Amino acid sequence: MTESTPTLSLGPAPRLLFLCEDPALVQAQLQGTQLAPASAGRLRDDISTDEITPVKIMSHYDRQLARFVYTGFEAGAQWPIGIGAVHAQGFQVTVGGRRYGKGSSREHSPAAERHAGIRLVIAESFERIYRQNADNIGLLTSTDMGLVARIQAGEDIAIEELLAGRDELAQSIVRSGGLLRFGQRFLAGGTSTRPDTAPAVGPRTLAEKIIARHLLRTPVTPPSPAPGEGAFVRADHRFIHEYYTGMASVMLDEALGSSYALHDPASIIVFEDHTSYVGESPAHQGEMVVNMQAMCRAQRDFIARHGLRHHRTLTEAEAALDDGSNVAGISHAMMAEHYALPGQVVVGTDSHTPHSGALGCLAFGVGTTDMANAFVTGAVRLTLPQSLRIELEGVLPRGVTAKDVVLHLLALPDIRAGAGVGKVFEFAGPAIRAMTTDERATLTNMTAELGGFTGIVEPDEETVRFIRERRGVDVVLEAWMHSDAGAAYAQTIALDCSALTPMVARPGDPGNGVPLGEVAPRERIQIAYGGSCTAGKREDFDHYHEVLSWAAARGLRVPDEVTLYLQFGTTAVRDYCIAKGYMAAFEQVGARMLQPSCGACANCGPGSSTSPQQVTISAINRNFPGRSGPGQVWLGSPPTVAASAIAGQIVSFEELKQRYPRG
Repeated sequence: MTESTPTLSLGPAPRLLFLCEDPALVQAQLQGTQLAPASAGRLRDDISTDEITPVKIMSHYDRQLARFVYTGFEAGAQWPIGIGAVHAQGFQVTVGGRRYGKGSSREHSPAAERHAGIRLVIAESFERIYRQNADNIGLLTSTDMGLVARIQAGEDIAIEELLAGRDELAQSIVRSGGLLRFGQRFLAGGTSTRPDTAPAVGPRTLAEKIIARHLLRTPVTPPSPAPGEGAFVRADHRFIHEYYTGMASVMLDEALGSSYALHDPASIIVFEDHTSYVGESPAHQGEMVVNMQAMCRAQRDFIARHGLRHHRTLTEAEAALDDGSNVAGISHAMMAEHYALPGQVVVGTDSHTPHSGALGCLAFGVGTTDMANAFVTGAVRLTLPQSLRIELEGVLPRGVTAKDVVLHLLALPDIRAGAGVGKVFEFAGPAIRAMTTDERATLTNMTAELGGFTGIVEPDEETVRFIRERRGVDVVLEAWMHSDAGAAYAQTIALDCSALTPMVARPGDPGNGVPLGEVAPRERIQIAYGGSCTAGKREDFDHYHEVLSWAAARGLRVPDEVTLYLQFGTTAVRDYCIAKGYMAAFEQVGARMLQPSCGACANCGPGSSTSPQQVTISAINRNFPGRSGPGQVWLGSPPTVAASAIAGQIVSFEELKQRYPRG
């Protein structure tokens, strides 16, 4: 959309696609029926980017995406939208329910919609990254459900009406035709950091202080933005991985030609961390594997072209030949182990970038266009967020972990209603202070599932210990690195951690949390998976080992009908497990050990299901439909995953011990 096109005109008979809960109504639309709002029934809430563009097709980053839009959309346990169906029917507007576009930061989703002919997405509410990605590529969005009837009546809609209520920066980006055009118009001349020297107006949160210290002066953003206003910040670290680098490279070449230079390339880190097991991925066969390999080559070409620092996870064959010099792993865990520091800004092309917030930095995910723009201008877009304070009181009972805490938070009515969308989750309280950094990272990592902008923990002596242990570096915490007494929060949620018990999330959404003790009957499982950025850390493997060494000492093994996969988050975690002597117990119970990679969490490796009938208990962060294969994925903590693998059904470690008392 450009300034010379002031209205959205879709003609006298526009095609609208209602993403309904009823699969028959979706199929009817694909056969030519035009629904009205009254006949569309209930709209689907929580439509994830995994459903808009399933992860297995993300090797495409051009017009080919149009064929696959909504092919992962689930309605009534069916997948009613086939390959090419949306584009073939000429749909121009998509209509959805609440929290549209939740989950991954993949820009493939709005890009696929746009390439398929969708010009406007109307939903009751949007997740932050999805809507920002849509702005960045010129796909229009609106939360005004009243537009549906007007568009169906053939009315042209003024672009300014669609922009009403958006912050000025978002409006300027849309009017410019997207972020790259905006960046070249307003940011190409350079930016400067606004020193945070002015007296504070009042008490501030830690996140507000970090933003103030990294805020950039630009011609189109306010000097002191208020919550809800757009701004640009300087990032201490920018990182990207293989699903996005090829797309970013193509964008930059198309917009700027081949002679552009990257801004401060020393602060850019590139990861190849998702695809090392693609050869064993049930979702990737034949041509798909070839496409994934081409995607990785595009990233390697970009690295070579610009001389960028990079880390690549290895296949099992490559790892067997490695002399120990390869330092690699899942990007988020690597950032925490090797790069992020308290008070910094870290941005990455992945929704789980908040992982590093456990170290007291502001870490958040962005889309491909945001990163491409940041590559050449050094400016990272954000909408100034409010903060939500999570007071974790009491002491966690034995056997209850940070994963149980976050699954409990996800199930709270306020969170399910969207109270956390776009906000900073500041985790505080005695239970947080008692947690290790690995456990804190589970909470900040899953801020993505909570709908937040990021998660953060005030740095303390535990932070100093972690950085010294992992990097051999002593850091000094500066006096400003805390939230001030009296700082403003949108809401404070207090949780008595001493009352918590092991949690699980039923299949379909991480928000489907329930205390495990209330689940009946207990599902028999075929797959147990422990790994991912959320659950592939050192302390997670301490939990796996505690359960599995207990089982091994009693002669217990994983049953024949179950496969247990344990996947290291980084090479350092693997080496830690070897040094601690954990491998013997893992092998004794029959676990399959996997080299570092995102693997099954991204539906790209062993541990993904292969049929809808399979049941998985997984320690990953999200279980949206199709996320880790077509089966039914339950989420649980590392101890619950390990105990369930031994029991052959979903149980806690305490329940497993009751079944096999020492005799």
